[in-house]
Amino acid sequence: MIHTYQVEGLTLQTGDVICTMNGKPDILPGQFWWLVGKLVPGDVDHVAIYLGPDGRCIEAGARGVITFDVPFEHWDTERMAPQRGHLFDTLYGVSSPLDGLQLSENDEHEMRIKVASYALTQVGKPYNLNFLNAETEESFYCSQLAYKAYKQVGIDLNTGLAMEQLPGTNEIIYPQEIWDGFSHRQAAKDDEQTVSEQLATNPSL
Repeated sequence: MIHTYQVEGLTLQTGDVICTMNGKPDILPGQFWWLVGKLVPGDVDHVAIYLGPDGRCIEAGARGVITFDVPFEHWDTERMAPQRGHLFDTLYGVSSPLDGLQLSENDEHEMRIKVASYALTQVGKPYNLNFLNAETEESFYCSQLAYKAYKQVGIDLNTGLAMEQLPGTNEIIYPQEIWDGFSHRQAAKDDEQTVSEQLATNPSL
């Protein structure tokens, strides 16, 4: 069954990819995750897949592949942190790789179900620290889980993004390329996020 839910005003359907930025600037653990996010190319540092019903999602993080709930249509990272191995992040937007493919309603529903079903069968598997090995199904990192799930329906989320002067890094599936390469909708920025971005670009403020 295809589920629909809203998070911060963005409508999600089963299989959509939630994109986030590591960190939350007003709490110390959030500052740590912000620094971790600076190691990843682009603004998007992490992804999760929306499953449903209600706010149920799946991700690969420090606790391995887990499901978690987004409460009351609000990306409350502090409230969700105990479920997620104390990951703190800020909602960036939603990527919908199936949008714009001119699929029939039935085909799209079947593909969304396949994406969600594949992801769910990976629950309990450990985190994959070997980012260059995106093809393994023994362990997963966040964007690799989305990549492998969408491969089940013939969509390749690896757009070839690489770190300059580092051979082979195009094999890594980066969260940013899932955002850049496919239809997406950005979350509205709150005042707190805007201030943190200004501080990051101009520390003298």
